[in-house]
Amino acid sequence: MPTLDVDALLDDPGTGIIVCCGSGGVGKTTTSAALALRAAERGRHVVVLTIDPARRLAQAMGIERLDNTPRPVPGVASPGSLDAMMLDMKRTFDEVVESQASPEKARQILENPFYVALSSSFAGTQEYMAMEKLGQLHRQAQKDGTYDLIVVDTPPSRSALDFLDAPERLSSFLDGRFIRLLLAPARGPARLMTAGLSVVTNALTKILGAQVLRDMQTFVAAFDTLFGGFRQRAEKTFALLQDERTTFLVVAAPEADALREAAYFVERLTDDDMPLGGLVVNRASPTPMTDLSAEEAVAGADRLVQRDQSSLTAGMLRLHADRMRIVERETHLRSRFAAAHPQVPTAVVPALSTDVHDLEGLRLIGDLLADDVSVRR
Repeated sequence: MPTLDVDALLDDPGTGIIVCCGSGGVGKTTTSAALALRAAERGRHVVVLTIDPARRLAQAMGIERLDNTPRPVPGVASPGSLDAMMLDMKRTFDEVVESQASPEKARQILENPFYVALSSSFAGTQEYMAMEKLGQLHRQAQKDGTYDLIVVDTPPSRSALDFLDAPERLSSFLDGRFIRLLLAPARGPARLMTAGLSVVTNALTKILGAQVLRDMQTFVAAFDTLFGGFRQRAEKTFALLQDERTTFLVVAAPEADALREAAYFVERLTDDDMPLGGLVVNRASPTPMTDLSAEEAVAGADRLVQRDQSSLTAGMLRLHADRMRIVERETHLRSRFAAAHPQVPTAVVPALSTDVHDLEGLRLIGDLLADDVSVRR
């Protein structure tokens, strides 16, 4: 299994965007923050975008709050700089509408109840807006040179693939039959309102209620002129993700489900011609500093118990055996992933005894990510 050279990746001026992706609960936020901090303290000018609703990143970075505006992280050692921000899904959606529509049309859209629901809770909106915010940051960096590295912590979705699928899902929604049906009265003269369409509209009124249906029709009619703009922006961001200056790091835990999801993501990235940097396996069980196997430990414990049923040493041997079995299982899972994807460089980060809650903790994670020797299995 090739080793992921994290410092070479961070130091390379050709690396402009790092996207940390993977299933939920595998440590993407911590990994993103640690990489961003390490890059900044090695001389890069970095912004890290997190979509973590638990707000752990703000706490770890000593910032009272994070929002949709990049804020400097205090305590970062020179020569670089680090800003951090947290995605505000609705505010980002509002910014897109305001930039694409006239003030009057934007007001109609922003005040519409159906838009409020769509921008706040529609499935896939968070992932789409994460891509939108990435595009905004990239355009800002190109314009004024504020940042030379953007680190993205992808949303904690049910599936790691949601981030890549979001633009297509939103386009499918906007192109769907239901939306076309709602647009039919606005797009054509009254004579085109056929009897069949009237029947469907009456049925929808009974199901949704007249006011809800009117709100939806008003929203869709106002939003219709923006559909093309949304699609174009999604296509540009998707192309940005395929650019050679972008690198994806797949983050996983040493568990079967997480590594299976990581394998799906690696295959999807390959299919979409997106640049894969490597795999980060978080919270791996440290190998005990002894050659005593699980079987030997159990056998020794059994012999001690035969002599003394309350033997403390026997209990310790059984605990050692349990720990060795966990290490062996994790090693097997990683080996199986490596056999299926031998070209993917990997970094293994051992589990810490405490949670990461400050910059020192993030620095330690960065050291473990970059120092292959310290995590040797």
